[in-house]
Amino acid sequence: MRNDNGKELVQNSEEIDQKIQQDLSEALGGGNRKKYSRFVLAALGSIPWVGGFLAASSAIDAENEQENINKLTHLWLKEHQLKIQELGKAFIEILSRVEGFGEEIQDRIESPQYLSLVRQGFREWDQSETQEKRDLIRRLLTNAGATVLCPDDLVRLFLDWINRYHEAHFLVIKQIYQNPGISRGGIWDRIHGERPREDSAEADLFKLLIRDLSMGSVIRQHRPTNASGQYLKQPTKKRGSSSGVMKSAFDDSEPYELTELGSKFVHYTMEDVVQRVES
Repeated sequence: MRNDNGKELVQNSEEIDQKIQQDLSEALGGGNRKKYSRFVLAALGSIPWVGGFLAASSAIDAENEQENINKLTHLWLKEHQLKIQELGKAFIEILSRVEGFGEEIQDRIESPQYLSLVRQGFREWDQSETQEKRDLIRRLLTNAGATVLCPDDLVRLFLDWINRYHEAHFLVIKQIYQNPGISRGGIWDRIHGERPREDSAEADLFKLLIRDLSMGSVIRQHRPTNASGQYLKQPTKKRGSSSGVMKSAFDDSEPYELTELGSKFVHYTMEDVVQRVES
């Protein structure tokens, strides 16, 4: 395949090999980053299309079928070139940030507990269809490697949330995080603007998003607490004259906030904030 100037758009096998080696060498190569090879190998081992290639290669007699191995390698590299470049970029972004925190995180990076998170995280990363979800996973793994403030069980929960929820859910989360106490109507106005009819598909979808996040303990209606953090009972409202219609999907009276779990999720997935490991 050629462009208008007659130049090849598809690189030959040698050039592909060199490009891939260059992309991954910063993660696996010279300098201090060799110490992160266990991280990279754990990530690669969790991705199905990498494991499938290795299995196929090992099934060929290396001594008698070297030519077939070379052909298979070149075809595979050509097919997955963009994926490998994205993978190498993710490795470099994570390790570049983690590397800035010194030797004290080395035990954490090489621990079986963290490598287990890496395997789970990159399985989800590979299956994510959008860059936004991949960025959430990248930040989460970075923060989980550079801090012990977030228990590993929470990291697994947050990986499950990233897999379960849609980008539309994350838009709602972001609005509540940026505007604590915002109403459902306020959330809609900031994301979409003009409000649709109450019986529209748009209104039904918005109610579904709020319900999903509320039932998942990510958001809740604001509840006042006492000094001990106990929720206070709200006075029963006296029944007055009814308006004759149900509460709007875009209600402006009830404030929403993130739960504590929701706040931690935002901190570890939506902010590029990495805290140094505590002694």
